[in-house]
Parts: sequence; structure tokens; C-alpha cells
Amino acid sequence: MATLADIGVAAAINILSAFAFLLAFAILRLQPINDRVYFPKWYLKGVRSSPTHSGAFVQKFVNLEWRSYLRFLGWMPAALKMPEPELIDHAGLDSAVYLRIYLIGFWAHLVMAYVFSFWTCYVLLKEYGIIASMRLHFLASEKRRPDQFTVLVRNVPPDPDESISELVEHFFLVNHRDHYLTHQVVYNANKLAKLVEEKKNMQNWLDYYQLKYDRNPSKRPTRKTGFLGLCGKKVDAIEFYTSEIERLSKEEATEREKVKKNPKSVMPVAFVSFRTRWGAAVCAQTQQTRNPTLWLTKWAPEPRDVYWKNLPIPFVSLTVRRLIIAVAFFFLTFFFMIPIAFVQSLANIEGIEKAVPFLKHIIEVHIIKSFIQGFLPGIALKIFLIFLPTILMLMSKFEGFISLSALERRSASKYYLFLLVNVFLGSIIAGTAFEQLDTFIHQSATEIPKTIGVSIPMKATFFITYIMVDGWAGIAGEILRLKPLIIYHLKNFFLVKTEKDREEAMDPGSVDFGSSEPQIQLYFLLGLVYAVVTPFLLPFIIIFFGLAYVVFRHQIINVYNQEYESGAAFWPDVHGRIITALIISQLLLLGLLSTKHASQSTPLLIALPILTIWFHRFCKNRYEPAFVIYPLQEAMMKDTVEQAREPNLDLKAYLLNAYIHPVFKDGEDDDNFSIGEEQEYDNTLVPTKRQSRRNTPAHSKCDGSSSPPQL
Repeated sequence: MATLADIGVAAAINILSAFAFLLAFAILRLQPINDRVYFPKWYLKGVRSSPTHSGAFVQKFVNLEWRSYLRFLGWMPAALKMPEPELIDHAGLDSAVYLRIYLIGFWAHLVMAYVFSFWTCYVLLKEYGIIASMRLHFLASEKRRPDQFTVLVRNVPPDPDESISELVEHFFLVNHRDHYLTHQVVYNANKLAKLVEEKKNMQNWLDYYQLKYDRNPSKRPTRKTGFLGLCGKKVDAIEFYTSEIERLSKEEATEREKVKKNPKSVMPVAFVSFRTRWGAAVCAQTQQTRNPTLWLTKWAPEPRDVYWKNLPIPFVSLTVRRLIIAVAFFFLTFFFMIPIAFVQSLANIEGIEKAVPFLKHIIEVHIIKSFIQGFLPGIALKIFLIFLPTILMLMSKFEGFISLSALERRSASKYYLFLLVNVFLGSIIAGTAFEQLDTFIHQSATEIPKTIGVSIPMKATFFITYIMVDGWAGIAGEILRLKPLIIYHLKNFFLVKTEKDREEAMDPGSVDFGSSEPQIQLYFLLGLVYAVVTPFLLPFIIIFFGLAYVVFRHQIINVYNQEYESGAAFWPDVHGRIITALIISQLLLLGLLSTKHASQSTPLLIALPILTIWFHRFCKNRYEPAFVIYPLQEAMMKDTVEQAREPNLDLKAYLLNAYIHPVFKDGEDDDNFSIGEEQEYDNTLVPTKRQSRRNTPAHSKCDGSSSPPQL
């Protein structure tokens, strides 16, 4: 078990690391050459341009204004200065609500036992109400977006007489005759998208070698044709990539023609748009047929949020896919206990000395011993977790979710469960197993909670080192943006030829909800558990929340460019995980008290988990509908206001090409979508190609969205 001296060494290392990162950021952000790395969001909004300096050439790269270095910490008050309404308008509701999670971690660790639980529930209740109100206000006041009028329809049943497009049009003209406007069927363009991406990569390499040759015309660049250019025949690089691009261009043209003409490329999925938000809300939130497995409707993600690769996945296979991933995730989670146990063994000097006795004299050196016990376990665990978010995201993609926001929420759920089982419970149990192996194996199942209860205070020092490594130094490293900084300057030196190239070289990034939010929840869990058991840990957590809030506020204002906007759809998950952490802390407190000769007092705590679960059910019933259902009253009000303000709005032109696959949006395909004249569908008849059915009401009009783009 680490001593106070060991914790002091770890604190010194991490504080110095965090200070070094923050100091480096404060200096690097002032340099003109790094302006696009640390303020890309303002460039993307078009309100900031490259710094221009008259005078010496060096001033184009280095800031020689010494007064600006005196204000090197000015980014902190600047990050806190922007009001929340302006922040929502600037970065979106997702980002603003994400920041509020950090604010809760100031106030969720102040009191203990009942008072602490009631205070946490009060904060959650207040935040749920505020955020639900913010969401409804955001939806009511935000600008017009295609997803407000559009519904995603899946599992369209096959028909031998009509194509998918004709079937969709016919169904909605009949069943939503007064509100249906247009639709766009979904094409399986995954292979085409892969070819386009591969061609883009080849073009980047060609640009690199062409620029290299332009700088040194005396020598033609070369590369090898084998794996990753490391082996094989040496050829002229420019000629090689030119021929590869020509080959891919031919394959791309062939695949485009195949997608256009092959009926099998059309999936039983469509984006259906309506004349009003009210009409879309009715369709999205109701069952369409007596068979609940057909014509499944849900709100369409906004166009930026669509994950196109998963749309062609057959709906019937989704259940099987999710079952496979559930099994795989189970084994991933529990087999990961092995490296967790190894990491925990590093925190036990005696265990290391038994395993490698010849290193005993070296390990017993005070500074080395403090480093091993105070710093190494935390950094080792951090390294083990580096690739985990990527693995979990791949698993979520395999499950078939069709929006980036849903993928991130699903990945976040897996990551939180993984951290709960492995980092929290795994660290406690594995550490106990190493230190009390015989008793842990041979004791009865009823004694395990007591063993865990005893272990919780013993592992406080490990979690302190983990918080300092992952929380303090990690957050400071986030604002430094070392990886984007290096990549930007490499691209700027080797690839950039125009201002457009320089803009594409920027990597503003975004809030990685799938990995960062579960880590926040781990700190909530640690704070709630140790608030009663070992309050000494709380200052470390509060420092993390304070530093993280300022850093991420700065990043959201100046750096991040969110890929999508979900209207804080993730908040119910956040609330549920905090409730879970609160219940776990209450149950572990029961286990701990049962080992401290205080068993008579434990019945008094049994009511806490029951009351907490009741509170969660209340919040779920009271506020969660605001995140799931769009009220028809709100939809009608917004439609009425918009029709009064813009009576001549051509909504069909606005929606017509909103949900076309990105590979078709090259500037030429869009022009081939014709916009037909608006028609009123009253009592006219719609001819159908079905031989066994009579004509049904409403006139069928095939518009540009019903056919594939003319490629």
C-alpha cells in the first residue's frame, strides 16, 4: 500500500507534468504559426484569419510582442467569460450540457450519508429540469433543420410489382396524404464510398510527392510497390500514384453506374420528409401498420449525424448482431481482469520482491519505491485503456446503429460498464485477491461484500494516483493538443499548397463523448464512494472537475467543431449513470459498516437505495419524455410561426437533397435532382402497379428524390 510519501512523489510528478503542459500551451498558443491549431473553430466560422505581421520575417512565425506573454494565463478568464446562451449559439446544446456535467462534480461531494445522497438527488433533479427545459427551448428556437421535417423508415416490405421508391411514395401518399412531401431512398454505396476514400488518400500522396519534386526538381521521388511502401520494386512515385488514381477513377465510375442501375443497390430504407414538423412528429411517434415489425419509423438524425455505412444493414440482423456483441463484450470485460490484476500487483512492493527477489535492493531505494507505488500503477492502467474506446466504438458500429450520436452513446455505455467492472471493482477485488489470496478464495459468498468493504479504504491511494495521472496530467495534455499540433505542421510543410489545403490540414476535433463522459462518471463514482469512507480523496477529484471545466470550456469555444447536434440527447444516460454510482456507494457503505462492528446501524441505510431508485423512476417519468418525444403542441407552434414569417418558403427545395449519400454530393449529382411543381392531393386517384389491388386515393407523382442520382 502506498504511503503518504509515495503519494507525494506521484503528486509532484503529475503536478509538474500538468504545469509543463499548461505552460507549453500558454506559450505555443501565442505563436502565429500555431494559430490554426489552437483556434480552428474561429477559422471555420470565418471570423478569424491568419495573423499578419509587418516587419521581420521571423514575426510571421514567432510572437515578439513581449506584453502578450505577461497575459499568458488570459485564456482561463476568457474561457469562463462567454455567457451560456451565447455558448449554446456558438457551440450547440450538446457542448453546453457536456460542460454542466463538470459543474455538478463541484457540488456532488459536500455532505455524507443521507444528507449527501439527498443533496446529490436534489442536484440531479434540478439539473434534469433545467436541461429538459433547455432542450425544449433549444428545439423551439433553433434554426430550421432537415431532421425537423424528416422521418427514417426501415424494414419496408418487398413488393413484386413496385420498386422500393414507388412503394414508399405510394404508402405515404395514402396514409399521410395531407403532410407527405418527398422522400429519398437509401442506396448501398459502401463500396463506392471506400473507393472514393482510397482515391482521396492516393491524391494526398500524389500531392506530397509532387510538392517534394517541385522543391527539388533535380531528383524524382521514388517509392516501393510492396506492403506500406517498405518492400518490393522501386518505382517513380509520381507516376505510380497517377496510375493508381486513374485505376481507381475507372473503378469508381463503374461502381457508380452499378449503384445507379442495379435495383439491389436500393435498400428497404428511406428518409421521408413532410410539409410540417407536426406531420413528421405524428409519423415518427406512431405505429404505421397492424404489423409492428414493418414500416418502422423514427426521427431521422440530422444529415451530419447519419452514419451511412450502417444504413444498408438488414433490420432483421440487428438483434443477432447485438447478441454477438453482448457476448463479446462480456468476455472482453472479464478477461481484462488479467492485466488489471497485474497492474494492481505493481502497487504491492512485497509482491514484486517475491516475484523478482534479485531486484529487491533496487526496489527498496526510496525514490524508486515511491515512484513504483505512487505513479507507475496509474500510468500503467492508463496505457492499458488507450485502445479500449476504439475497440468499443468498432463493436457499436457492428451493432448497426445509424447515427454518430447513437454510436457514441452506445460506446459510452459500454465504456462506463467496463470502467465500473475493471477499473473500480476490478482494482478493489484484484488488489484484495493479491493481498488476501487464501482468504478470498476459500471464504463463503456472503463474506465477499465484507472483503470488498475492507478493501475500499485500502485502495484509496491507488485511485488518488490514477486521478492525478488521468485527471490532472491528462486534462492538461488535452489543452496542449500535442498530436494535432505535430500533424498540422507536418501537413503544412509537406502537403499544403493553397489556403484550402491549409484549412483541410486543421483538425479541430470535437468532444469525444464516447470516451470522455464515462471517465467523468468514474470520478463521480469515486467521489460518491469515498466521500464517506475516505474524504481525503475528494480534493483530488474537485481539482480535476475544476481544471477540466475550464479546459473544456476553452476548447469548446476556440477549438472543437462538433460533428453533429443531438439536442443533449445523452443527458438521460448521464443521469442514469450518476444514479447507479450513488446506489453502488450506498451498497458498499453497507458492506463496509458490516465489517466495522456497526452491523446494528446498517438497517438504517437500507432505505437509501430504495429511495434513490424511486427518485430515478420519478425523474425518468417526469423529464425523460422531453428527450424522446417531440410534443405535437411545440411542433404546431413552430410550424405556425414559420409559416407566418416565411409564407413563400419552398420547403421541398430545402429538403430535396438533404439526405443524399455524401459520395453523390460532388456538385454535379445535385444538379440532376429536379424539383417538381407542388400539387395538392385531394380526391384524385393514385395508380399503383399492384395487379391485385384497386387504385388508392391521391395522385402518385414521381419526383427527383424517388430515383437515384444521375451519375
